[in-house]
Amino acid sequence: MFSGPAYLVSVGYMDPGNWATDLAGGSRYGYALIWVLLMSNGMALVLQYFSAKLGIVRGRDLAQANREAYPRRINYILYGLAEIAIAACDLAEVLGMAIGIQLLTGLPLVYGVTLTILDTFLLLFLQRLGMRKMEAFILGLIAVVGISFLVEILLARPNLGEVARGIVPSLPGSGALYVAIGIIGATVMPHNLYLHSALVQTRKIQTGDRQVKHAIRMNLLDSSLALNLAFLVNAAILVLAATVFFKTGRTSIASIRDAYLLLGRLLGHRFAPTLFAIALIAAGQSSTLTGTLAGQIVMEGYLQLRINPVLRRLLTRLLAILPALLVILIAGESQVDNLMVFSQVVLSVQLGFAVIPLIHFVSDRKKMGSFAIGPAAQVLGWVIAVLLIYLNLKLVLDSLTGYFSEPGHLIWKLLLSTALVAGLLLLFYLLVHPWLSLRGQPDAIRIHPQTGKAFHLHAPSFEHVAIALDFSEHDEKLLAYAIGQGSRKTRFLLIHVVESVSAQLLGKESDDYETRQDEQTLQSYQAQLQQLGWESRIRLGYRHRTQEIVRIVREEHADMLVIGAHGHSGIQDFIFGETVNSVRHELQIPVLIVHL
Repeated sequence: MFSGPAYLVSVGYMDPGNWATDLAGGSRYGYALIWVLLMSNGMALVLQYFSAKLGIVRGRDLAQANREAYPRRINYILYGLAEIAIAACDLAEVLGMAIGIQLLTGLPLVYGVTLTILDTFLLLFLQRLGMRKMEAFILGLIAVVGISFLVEILLARPNLGEVARGIVPSLPGSGALYVAIGIIGATVMPHNLYLHSALVQTRKIQTGDRQVKHAIRMNLLDSSLALNLAFLVNAAILVLAATVFFKTGRTSIASIRDAYLLLGRLLGHRFAPTLFAIALIAAGQSSTLTGTLAGQIVMEGYLQLRINPVLRRLLTRLLAILPALLVILIAGESQVDNLMVFSQVVLSVQLGFAVIPLIHFVSDRKKMGSFAIGPAAQVLGWVIAVLLIYLNLKLVLDSLTGYFSEPGHLIWKLLLSTALVAGLLLLFYLLVHPWLSLRGQPDAIRIHPQTGKAFHLHAPSFEHVAIALDFSEHDEKLLAYAIGQGSRKTRFLLIHVVESVSAQLLGKESDDYETRQDEQTLQSYQAQLQQLGWESRIRLGYRHRTQEIVRIVREEHADMLVIGAHGHSGIQDFIFGETVNSVRHELQIPVLIVHL
């Protein structure tokens, strides 16, 4: 029941960005940076545990928790940073898949990058099949990656004694820190913290401390297995690069394409490069699916903005494709691998802005109750946060010192200095704000804007009517129009369709925060109608707004449907989804469309 979410999260730890940093580390420094992989995996396990606990106990993902705890302007900034992280991650997926396509087919990289936009439709197809089938598909891709590298390692036959010595911390050479930061960013991804806190809500958990504790334990086990599997894959890539390239004196081989071309020659097996390319495509495809889910979660959590999943996917992919195409067209294909490593460094620099709030949230006893993390876990969490911020700050300062020593570029230097100071101030604010404010006092977040006032309805006579509600300030108007169609004998059916990420993936099995809040809101509407003397029932729908409204109305044998029209059309229908026309064409009963 609980297995699955962590494996979707672990996909991000085996994406093409990891390949680029692992190949760079292994080919340039041999086995010396294995300890960075091990440390990163330990950090990731702790932080993903915190993220899963937040989602299970509080029923919120990290974006929703931030929206509840921090001021609106700060949340806009955090949203922007999260989107940058997702775009940087997707950039690595785009380049990785394009390189894999090129290696197998010979297609120019520019065309391969452009073709990656087609995976948008694969995501939508998998979402329609449901959460379990999506998980099975992604697990299949993970198996392809794992088996491919198991075969590669067996062919390479590394010296296990030398591999073990790589666990001892060291940074050989001045460029090792840059590669190490890239490895950390590729492993401890900020958007995965948002993703995990939401995905654990796709499992129904019964209320009660014992059931919640069991869910937390099972998710910890799930995370441990999934992330250790990801560590083994990353370690295999680094060890393969160190054995095949570094040990043979080819210390400049950090390119994925060069690695592909030399693998067969050095290992003596023709199918080794093919396995390498197939695994690369599988890793990129699986990672881009989970990255899109993270994007939906971040947008809904911070902005309460829900748009067409196709548009959301296209926007994310275009943000990744454009810089990839520019680099290829301007600097040439030789710079693609450097761009992939840089994208992972960007991910690492974003980590502090996600980790600090997460540690605050899971440490808060007023909101987490007995499930808040203890002092030892808090110390461990803050040590990880400090280490991550220190390493990233050192990298940024080292890079800026070299750049600032060069003459000219005054405007760019001023902008970079301002950005650095602003970033440090934001980190400081995220750190101290929860301690300075009254914990546990802010109002719970509202999934939908509501007026919060009681209804004052003056209705004529009436019959059996269904009402599609969107939990906005227009609901009172819809109810008044509905009551105006019948008499005191009329029964009302109050319908609302839950459209959260969890509901889209899991349907009626969804048990996330939005589902619970929507059901409570319908119950409050029902109670108010009953106080006014009107008989009513409530029904929640899931996933597809139009299909669910039509299905529920037919099942309940309603005589009329009252539904609101917001007056948008064309491109707005594409962005927000189109409902009214589809519903009225599907139903054979009168549909009262109320202009809102």
